[in-house]
Amino acid sequence: MSTLLALSRAIEARDPFASGHAARVMVIAEVLAARLGLDEEQVEVVRTGAALHDIGKLAVSPDILVKAGPLTEEELAEIHGHPEAGARMVELVKPLRHAVSCVLHHHERWDGAGYPGGRAGEEIPLEARILAVADAFDAMTSDRPYRKALPQEFAVEELRRCAGTQFDPDVVAVFSQAWADGAFVTPHGLRAAAS
Repeated sequence: MSTLLALSRAIEARDPFASGHAARVMVIAEVLAARLGLDEEQVEVVRTGAALHDIGKLAVSPDILVKAGPLTEEELAEIHGHPEAGARMVELVKPLRHAVSCVLHHHERWDGAGYPGGRAGEEIPLEARILAVADAFDAMTSDRPYRKALPQEFAVEELRRCAGTQFDPDVVAVFSQAWADGAFVTPHGLRAAAS
């Protein structure tokens, strides 16, 4: 695991706004995987996928990663290419291949409007659906070049609002219950306890 976290830190070094992102996504995703009853092999897929889900951003221009304003169509296309670039990278490392589907599909949407393949519903691997929720929550609650972090309660409500369109409604329901239970306690201060 320390090797995976070292790799994710190398990815994050290119984007100062992503510091600690993979570790926080991993904590959230592991809680969700356990509460969804995934076996240890599937939890390991989620864990590895969380650590490496943004590795494809190594193929994205650093200027795009830190751009404060709106992205052009070309820049957006480059960002949207990061799951495929990441999947190609992970595919090259035999001990990590089990996480390729997480890396490739973590930006797919429940309604089929995501990328890169436009998969919908259960066509999206469960591990990737878990990462989509964990990734979105951390992205919303972290500073970005184009906006300040949103309040955690707002992010929880946004996940609920988008359940059934952007996100798997079952995964969001499990997230909501875990949030209410104060299950996302991390050394990074993700959430101290349920209020």
